[in-house]
Amino acid sequence: MALRLSTLALGQTFEEVVVENLTRTQMVQYAGASGDFFPLHSDEVYATRAAGYPTVFAHGMLIMGLTSRMVTDVVGDARLTRFGGRFLTQVWPGDTLTSRAEVVEIVNSPDTPCVRLTVTTVNQDDVAVFAGEATALIDR
Repeated sequence: MALRLSTLALGQTFEEVVVENLTRTQMVQYAGASGDFFPLHSDEVYATRAAGYPTVFAHGMLIMGLTSRMVTDVVGDARLTRFGGRFLTQVWPGDTLTSRAEVVEIVNSPDTPCVRLTVTTVNQDDVAVFAGEATALIDR
């Protein structure tokens, strides 16, 4: 699906659950795929005793990757021109995450019309865990 200029409006929102009940297995699989084996994400003893956290927590880039899936689902394949953000708090095993995008700017350029979105991912308690922005090309 590609966004179309004629169907977009400022303030329009999109929402998608990007993970339900995040598992430790998913976190370890991400570690293997990314090569990031920092023990806060997979070693319960290290996370609790050495670092003082209640348990292990997800990699920030895993959360960004899950969020980006929602963004590309909204804007369409090969449309994203910019995506970035910041991690706001830890994501724990068992969390369910929902990503939301809001249209904050529509650029009706003759050459390359585009849309700018604010992006937020929240957990099951509606606590923001990631916030950012994305820009994507749109069709006329």
